Amino acid sequence: MASVAPVVQTSFTDLKLLRRGKVRDVYEVDEDRLLIVATDRISAFDSVSPTPIERKGEVLTALSRFWFAKLGHIVPNHLLTTNIDEMPAAVRAHADELRDRSMLVKRTEVFPVECVVRGYLSGSGWKDYQRTGEVCGHKLPAGMRDSEKLTKPIFTPATKAETGHDENISEGQMAEIVGEDIMKYLRDVSLRVYGEAAEYARGRGIIIADTKFEFGRDKDDEIILIDEVLTPDSSRFWPIDSYEVGMSQPSFDKQYVRDYLESIKWDKQPPCPELPGEIAQATTARYLEAFELITGESL
Repeated sequence: MASVAPVVQTSFTDLKLLRRGKVRDVYEVDEDRLLIVATDRISAFDSVSPTPIERKGEVLTALSRFWFAKLGHIVPNHLLTTNIDEMPAAVRAHADELRDRSMLVKRTEVFPVECVVRGYLSGSGWKDYQRTGEVCGHKLPAGMRDSEKLTKPIFTPATKAETGHDENISEGQMAEIVGEDIMKYLRDVSLRVYGEAAEYARGRGIIIADTKFEFGRDKDDEIILIDEVLTPDSSRFWPIDSYEVGMSQPSFDKQYVRDYLESIKWDKQPPCPELPGEIAQATTARYLEAFELITGESL
């Protein structure tokens, strides 16, 4: 069901706001559970646009729900429910605003690293390769081109930045942060989850070029997959039918937004300019298309 209006920012006097990210508002429900609300905010070049992308929060929530269910045999996750009617009374009291864009999740001790997996050479990985011939300590063959498929997926962790860009690090640097055994476990699980998801998505007409995962430890000391998973916000989704090595690819995410902001020569310093209606609508369409291709359902 479509939202009545875009949700840009939430605020509830009876729920404690823990943090407000670029897209998500996170509330404390109790000592064991959190409420993650996916708004319709969109960020580009590390700045949040004043123009919402209608239904974006619904897509992020529904896609995460789909992938958590599909990949749960590989690693457990934090999702308890996305059904507003199954949530506590304090949450149900705001059902009109929260329906279809909220996840009730287990609270965890979060590992302070982004677990990035790359199957293709793109983004910051492509920039690092051009400069050094490596990506996060992985030496790659000479002469590779933009968007080229790697021989096999690589694990390229990053530090988590509250503002600005995350910083790419090596497996050794990650081990210094979380410990050797935890690094190896998170690496192996991340590669397995990406591999299975990428194979599935390819059969649905989408290349998952890269993605990032987050993990936490729950109260039972179990390591679980958290946050969002395999959405257009956390991954690079490319349509297979237009894929071509040696160039930047069209993608199922904020590409229209980035391209528009580049076209008006914005200096990328906040505040972000307003987006024309047609740019916002085209971006909504791409998010919805990604959901429909991956799940085979309409949202």
